[in-house]
Amino acid sequence: MTLYLIATPIGNLGDITLRALETLRRVDIVASEDTRKTGLLLKHFDIHKPQVSFHEHNEQATGRRLLALLQQGQSVALVTNAGTPGVSDPGYTLVRRAIDNNIPVTMIPGASAVIMALVLSGLPLHSFTFRGFAPRKSVARRRFLATDAESPHTLIFYESPFRLVEFLEDALSVYGDRRAALANDLTKMFEEVRRGTMSELLESIKGATLKGEYTIVIAGRPTRQRAESAQDDGSEGSEGDE
Repeated sequence: MTLYLIATPIGNLGDITLRALETLRRVDIVASEDTRKTGLLLKHFDIHKPQVSFHEHNEQATGRRLLALLQQGQSVALVTNAGTPGVSDPGYTLVRRAIDNNIPVTMIPGASAVIMALVLSGLPLHSFTFRGFAPRKSVARRRFLATDAESPHTLIFYESPFRLVEFLEDALSVYGDRRAALANDLTKMFEEVRRGTMSELLESIKGATLKGEYTIVIAGRPTRQRAESAQDDGSEGSEGDE
């Protein structure tokens, strides 16, 4: 009776861990964000397990069903389309149900687009904030971005190729022309990481054919800018910002 959160490859199937494969072979049920995609993964590694569809549109009802299975003594593996369950993917509500009912929860770690993009960006990684997907509409998106305008931490976002240009335009307007990186097709054959200022990155993708989900890494607000902003507000910057 255990809930296993299993990270799966974000592109290259070679990134699956031995422990993930061992666990998938041992559990009773696999809860999948997309049973078709997970089915392909299981088939590739010759794993045969019953699946239950678990995604954002059915997670309440299916979560109750999975909890019942766990309480009956069955083991459940939660798998999303790629990466770690719960990170901009379904997972949190099921974990919360299991914890609230004293059911053991553990995780089989693996590939993560957030961490990989951060490390490859060349930006400070000792302190960062992951913000996931921004709102689709510009007004709401700018308001969302502005929440972290004063943050000194490196910021990480996910974005669709269809809204990437608009996202960068809004981010440039809110944050100014900071250093940033765009990561795409991580771990795949055509893996690409573009680095530069936001205006340079924006110029480099305008008119380009964009495919696949992007991870955007943006530098935090520079210390000098924070100090100047504090002075403009009539307050003094703290020594801790030096």
